[in-house]
Amino acid sequence: MKRMLFALSLSGALLGGSVLGGSVAWAEESTAVSSTIASVTNSGSESITTITTPPVTAVPAEPVKQQPSLNTGDTAWVLVSTALVLLMTIPGLALFYGGMVRKKNVLSTMAHSLVAAGIVSIVWVVIGYSLAFGTGNAFIGGLDKAMLSGITTEALTGTIPEILFVIFQMTFAIITVAIISGSVAERMKFSAFVAFIALWVVAVYAPIAHWVWGGGWLMNDGALDFAGGTVVHINSGVAGLVAAYMLGKRMGLGKESMAPHNLTLTVLGASLVWVGWFGFNGGSALGANGSAAYALVTTQVAASVASVTWLIVEKIVRGKASVLGAASGAIAGLVVITPAAGYVTVAGALLMGAVGGVVCFWGTTALKRLLKVDDSLDAFGLHAVGGIVGAILTAVFASSFIMGDKAPADMLHQLWVQVEGVLATIGYSAVVTFILLKMIDVVIGLRVESDDERMGLDLSQHGERIE
Repeated sequence: MKRMLFALSLSGALLGGSVLGGSVAWAEESTAVSSTIASVTNSGSESITTITTPPVTAVPAEPVKQQPSLNTGDTAWVLVSTALVLLMTIPGLALFYGGMVRKKNVLSTMAHSLVAAGIVSIVWVVIGYSLAFGTGNAFIGGLDKAMLSGITTEALTGTIPEILFVIFQMTFAIITVAIISGSVAERMKFSAFVAFIALWVVAVYAPIAHWVWGGGWLMNDGALDFAGGTVVHINSGVAGLVAAYMLGKRMGLGKESMAPHNLTLTVLGASLVWVGWFGFNGGSALGANGSAAYALVTTQVAASVASVTWLIVEKIVRGKASVLGAASGAIAGLVVITPAAGYVTVAGALLMGAVGGVVCFWGTTALKRLLKVDDSLDAFGLHAVGGIVGAILTAVFASSFIMGDKAPADMLHQLWVQVEGVLATIGYSAVVTFILLKMIDVVIGLRVESDDERMGLDLSQHGERIE
């Protein structure tokens, strides 16, 4: 009878517990549950044993790790952007530069852009990409990706195939080298140029790209360079200035006419460069997203404002607004906005374009005379000066409206980081470029002979000419 009464009592307790929440409540509140079981001996004596179960603790579920996955939309956009950036060099820059030289040097000038595409492509896949984006230290990447080792079709950089990132970055290296040719046009040996660019990509471009984009010290310091203000434009402009000094001035400069032979080519080239810059800046978002779209808008706005500003300044200073000035102003605006394209608002782009137009006009005129250098096609005045202005103004106009939580919290600190990157790029590029050119000068010479220069580099270097 006692056993039956106890069983009924225990059943009632369990039933009541289940109605009130039962075992779920025990698990949630982590409370101890005690059960009392009575056993009755044959002699009628009773003993009570208490069994206490340990508290039940809820174990939180492990967070699910998000694995990077291929995004076909992002991939498609970067594929198109890669073609657009290559278009900037061939035929864009080739035509832009080719139209500004004298007729006897057109082919040799265009050949610089064409051969840059070939030489840099080879060097990039062999060792350049690895030194820029391979695993290394704060100053240079390693050799783990030499010959693109380990990069399979499944390997990703963000949401795009890494092999696509390789060729996208290759096109940046190509145009950087081609820009330098603007400073040495009409007087540098073709063989010397080929040797120089092969060495320069490895010794100068790849390390600076690693500093800024490949996990190097400037990237770790928080330097902002959306699409190449330091890596491409300051770097190439400074190298061009050093090369111009080492080569000396063109024969007859200041005594003979150095007027462009065909501005139609120059305008066509500038237009192609402008269109290609959408891939340059928009593609640097590495995705088909709002950041890419905003980069396109700021790029267009800055180029437009700089072109108009250049024309206004030229009209005030020289009395006429030239077609070459409109093209040069557009390039100036494109250069200035490059480091900031994905970081600033439209208002920022308007202001940066206006400043870029004025400062780059000064860089290609008054500053050029002050430096007493024959920077033939103004690579320094447009690209280095514009790149410096853009890099510094990026700190001023970088907006949380665009960048969100990634926007700089302290503008003065960011300004110092940007200046630090500018100074480091100028110093390193100038010193190493000088060393490379000096070595080449000792071995094969940099400048063509006087008779070859008078004849024109088309005939003396390539055995061809335009009739």
